[in-house]
Amino acid sequence: MGWILLVLVVVIALWVMGAYNSLIALKNQVINAWKQIDVQLKRRHDLIPNLVNTVKGAMEFERGTLEAVISARNKAVSAQGVAQTAKAEGELSQALGRLFALSENYPELKSSANVLQLQEELTSTENKIGFARQLYNDVSTQYNTKQAQFPTSLVAGMAKASPAELWEIEDAAERAVPKVDLSMNKPVA
Repeated sequence: MGWILLVLVVVIALWVMGAYNSLIALKNQVINAWKQIDVQLKRRHDLIPNLVNTVKGAMEFERGTLEAVISARNKAVSAQGVAQTAKAEGELSQALGRLFALSENYPELKSSANVLQLQEELTSTENKIGFARQLYNDVSTQYNTKQAQFPTSLVAGMAKASPAELWEIEDAAERAVPKVDLSMNKPVA
């Protein structure tokens, strides 16, 4: 009878350690996924001043648009937490969309190698941000599910597990896809 009790205690202890360790591993994956988003957002934030400086001379009359992009960038850089960052980045995307739309009216910008290169880098970075957000939400959902499931939920407090925020778009205007035509070819009328 004593051996059975000892085996039962060992099995329970091993299960608790396994559940605890799996929660810690998922928690660290959530942190890592957020850092991956942060890396891509920093790249985006670093590219924007270069883009604004490149188009500034040609778009003198669009100063308000350029200032809106810089203001949105500054808000995005200083945003904290998932929800605030998502909101600020949505506003930045909208401001960039307006800038790209206006740049269509400037033939010298459309033919500038620097502007085209910056637009390509921003487009590439936007794709990387999208993939990083998807990974973050996937890992966060796994983590949230694991800590809510019984019997792992019994160990969640010991692992200091708390639900991770998901990257969500709350504002309907942010859901709208900006219409940006980066092609150099226009249909001939």
